[in-house]
Amino acid sequence: MRKEIVLITGANGEMGHGLIAHLGETKKYSIVAMDVQPLDDSLRPYCERFIQGDILDLMLLGRLVSEFEIRTIYHLASILSTKAEYNPETAHRVNVEGTLNLLRLAVEQSSWQGRPVKFIYPSSIAAYGLPSVAAKEKAGKVKEADWCQPITMYGVNKLYCEHLGRYYTTNYRQLAADHNKFTVDFRSIRFPGLVSSVTIPTGGTSDYGPEMLHHAAQGIPYSCFVRPDSRLPFMVMPDAIKSLLMLEAVSREKLTQLVYNVTSFSPTALDFYNQVKNAFPKAVVTFEPDMARQAIVDSWPADVDDSMAARDWTWKPDYNEKRAFDEYLIPSIKARYS
Repeated sequence: MRKEIVLITGANGEMGHGLIAHLGETKKYSIVAMDVQPLDDSLRPYCERFIQGDILDLMLLGRLVSEFEIRTIYHLASILSTKAEYNPETAHRVNVEGTLNLLRLAVEQSSWQGRPVKFIYPSSIAAYGLPSVAAKEKAGKVKEADWCQPITMYGVNKLYCEHLGRYYTTNYRQLAADHNKFTVDFRSIRFPGLVSSVTIPTGGTSDYGPEMLHHAAQGIPYSCFVRPDSRLPFMVMPDAIKSLLMLEAVSREKLTQLVYNVTSFSPTALDFYNQVKNAFPKAVVTFEPDMARQAIVDSWPADVDDSMAARDWTWKPDYNEKRAFDEYLIPSIKARYS
């Protein structure tokens, strides 16, 4: 018999660390983790199996199908916004073709099991694209259907994969004679900038905030690549993990859409600096905007409307800005580098 498991791709990333640790500590799930990089030793005890491999490897994914009964897929693997701009074609292959491969795997599993496999997909505020700073200031809290004209390959990939997930859930092979109602239960969250005290930032365009913190804690000067007045929504990693688990747990009947915003607080880069300086008085931070990266940040909303998540699955963050810094970020990062 194939063993029932939860599959987590991109397991060694920032979100993978938090998700595997949380699921593993509950001891309710058998976890198969997958990443192109070796899995951190701290995560191995939580996993039934770790597979070092590529989501573009169809033979590898085929072995997964034959060996395991996959109930839920958390598809975290992706090439992030900054790295994607340096090699957009590679980003497209990983972010889109890799997602398509996993959706096909989920369809096959759903058909065999006679029930939809849940496909949990972290999307991003990069899916938005506002044309100017003035439009950004005027837009206020942006809803899921507004301003979906991304200007980065990462944002284009994320928006397209949201549509792929919608297609596989509601219209997959709709004209086929053997059309099967058991396809995929796709659910997606558009995350704001994420801040973790556990892992080092890995190349996101919103990483100026976390980078500022980690540099300050190590006593390393930091050159911030955006203007002090740049504003984006953020949340800390525990709230990101909480939102994924909440969305996975809610019954399909309660969901009125497949893509949801979540957020917590919306500081400026100067607000981040002030928090860092308060915690690390000797921190050296300068503001030296990189105009290309600044333009990307300016195209993303200053805030998002997550009222649909609050209504449909009672979403509410545990951490506001003060608690995020005072109780999570500063103590953990100080301990990390002490």
